[in-house]
Amino acid sequence: MKTEALIDEATEMYATQNDVSLDHRMNLNRLMNQRLATAIDLQMQMKQAHWNVKGPSFIALHELFDKAHEEVEGYVDTIAERIVQFGGIAFGTVRSSAASTELADYPTTISDGSAHVEAVARALSTFGSEVRNMICEANALEDAGTADLFTEISRGIDKMLWFVEAHSQAAN
Repeated sequence: MKTEALIDEATEMYATQNDVSLDHRMNLNRLMNQRLATAIDLQMQMKQAHWNVKGPSFIALHELFDKAHEEVEGYVDTIAERIVQFGGIAFGTVRSSAASTELADYPTTISDGSAHVEAVARALSTFGSEVRNMICEANALEDAGTADLFTEISRGIDKMLWFVEAHSQAAN
């Protein structure tokens, strides 16, 4: 069964005194599980780049991609915990993430630093766009807390994208 179907069928919620309406919490959990899947994929794409980068900027990129992995790992945990705070189930397995991610497959045959910079930048940008959409969706569902959580993630992703893109933005 595809994860999207699991997420849609996961209507049973644990009891909580949280004052966000049950309907809104269910919608938020479905949306956040979609973002969780992409965040888990992004985390592993950062590690894929870290392990396989080669070239003159090896050490700088190796360390940068590892730092990105660590930061995204924190976002994964934050998103999953928010889902559970609302009485939902966080779908965080590799299989569920692979079935629901919005990221393109990471090119596993690249090794050149500039190719990794391009692939990592594309993945960060895609996730950043999803995160900004989640801010709007959380606001529409009257949940400033979730919107604020994703605003914080957005700032972090934008900063990481800047660090990565700086490796391909030389002055002419």
